[in-house]
Amino acid sequence: MRRKSGNPVPVILYKAFVFGFGGLSLIYLVAPIVIAITMSFTSGQTLKYPPEGFSLRWYEALLDPIRSGTEHIAAGNSLKIAGLAVLGSLLFAVPATIGMARLQRRSVNTIEPLLLAPLVLPSLVYGLAALIVANFVGLQPSLWLTVVGHVVVFGPLMYRAASVVAQGVNPSLAEASTVMGATWFTTLRRVILPLLTPGILAGAFLVFIQSLDNVSVSLFLADAQTTVLPLRMFALIEESLDVRVAAMSGLLIGMTLVVMLVARRVLAPTRQA
Repeated sequence: MRRKSGNPVPVILYKAFVFGFGGLSLIYLVAPIVIAITMSFTSGQTLKYPPEGFSLRWYEALLDPIRSGTEHIAAGNSLKIAGLAVLGSLLFAVPATIGMARLQRRSVNTIEPLLLAPLVLPSLVYGLAALIVANFVGLQPSLWLTVVGHVVVFGPLMYRAASVVAQGVNPSLAEASTVMGATWFTTLRRVILPLLTPGILAGAFLVFIQSLDNVSVSLFLADAQTTVLPLRMFALIEESLDVRVAAMSGLLIGMTLVVMLVARRVLAPTRQA
């Protein structure tokens, strides 16, 4: 006996909400990126949409070491800070992930919120508080103080990514390695770290991108000589609506997409295994 179909109205409303709201959200996310990249190819003198003609002049100007020397220094500082933030996060997140995996669930539920607290605290508030504490102990804003601030704020991202992978690792693998006579360092190097590699790489990518794009922490903890790229981009917009800002955005978006595609290709064999 054939069952009667239910009322199709709720199903239609559900699909309309999901696809309609999802489509609008996708447009809202993608449209600014498309507009920014489009404006970077303008032949005009200022940021304007739609662009006036097509030209690569602003990418050429951005790569010119004479005209864009300050921007090159700012980009170098941002890349240096982001790279050091990734290394610092590795020193914090990987041992924390391994240690938390060995604790009981009740202890993890108590300690883990403390490790993830910097993700909840607004980075602007932390930057100001860190500057006050640094002045209190006699430290001045510097590149290294900025790196420490980025590690504190963004290091939990690497811990979270690695801990998600660690939850799916069978603890008997490390125990079997120990039973077979391997030292703890050999077990760490040959068993634990290879299994955590996908999470570590994902966390490193998140820390690097967030550190490269950060404004609030760098605003308070960087000194006058440590000009970072996001702050330099803000200055260019305030001064003259320089189109090189759009060119910088295009390069950063392209770099991010390339890294994501490479990471996906590198980690695909790991997921299949």
